[in-house]
Amino acid sequence: MTSKMLEEALSSFEAVHAQLQQLDGQMIEIAGRLRRQPPQVAMTVARGSSDHAASYFAYLTMQLLGIPVASLPMSVVTMQQAPLKVSGQVAFAFSQSGQSPDLVNSLRLLRKRGALSIAMVNAADSPLEAACEFSLPLLAGTESSVAATKSFIATLSASARLIEHWKEDAELLEAGRALPEGLRNAARQDWSLAIEALRDCERLMVIGRGAGFAIAQEAALKFKETSAIQAEAFSSAEVRHGPMALIGEQYPLLVFAPRGAEQAGLLSLAADMRQRGARVLLAAPDDVSERDLTLTRAEHPALDPILAIQSFYVMAAGLAVARGMDPDQPRHLSKVTRTH
Repeated sequence: MTSKMLEEALSSFEAVHAQLQQLDGQMIEIAGRLRRQPPQVAMTVARGSSDHAASYFAYLTMQLLGIPVASLPMSVVTMQQAPLKVSGQVAFAFSQSGQSPDLVNSLRLLRKRGALSIAMVNAADSPLEAACEFSLPLLAGTESSVAATKSFIATLSASARLIEHWKEDAELLEAGRALPEGLRNAARQDWSLAIEALRDCERLMVIGRGAGFAIAQEAALKFKETSAIQAEAFSSAEVRHGPMALIGEQYPLLVFAPRGAEQAGLLSLAADMRQRGARVLLAAPDDVSERDLTLTRAEHPALDPILAIQSFYVMAAGLAVARGMDPDQPRHLSKVTRTH
């Protein structure tokens, strides 16, 4: 059985290809503005999957540009009317629909108070686009499945591409051009072991760190949405505090361990949890012999998480079907969420 979720996930490479063909001019303009008037702090405003994409953007911005990034609680702006001192800073909004009133009103007020406002939004002619000074279309096209896939990947790729232009990093810019083919390869990875291991699962932890933590957050949300599994995401550093008390015999953990400075700690955690008797599913590149699931390498390690979530989405769509669920219609959810 196929699903819209699977079909849309498999078409992610088309959105990224379209971005490479159409968006560089707009990104160069925005990046030039950010270099001419460099902010000391950046803010992100988003919810759900878009907030996980914002987490990836934040990590790359801090790692590659050295600019602190804060996730802004919208209620501080819209309900509390806090007198935020944001003049000269930059606010990034991330959204599939661009419709939620609290998101739109937050960006409108931040812009009024002197922040440069930039939206990454998939739906054309949205209220969010109108509220911001700059808007980058994600070019993912219509997404029918309630569970976002291609729009999430398109947000990650657009985020990375904008940072590449902002930094004027030739190596990263060139690596970004290989993303569509990397996504096609990642979609072909065999993660059927995870479907078998999690078919009857009721709860699990998803572990990541660094830029990969955003992928752990997104994976945990998709487990909830599409398979009704109580999944929680933790940093590999944080899980060694309170959450570790939950882990015992056959407790399931999905560990994302892509390349990077964080990988050694993630591999160490996976080994420790196996010694405890946990059921560990370790997702890592093919040079990690103890891996259970293979992660495709991008042309630059900063882009590896984008390929990791592509492989996960294909598995998650299959897992939902294996559990007798419809991944396109999660219980009690709708495609556009309007919060105030």
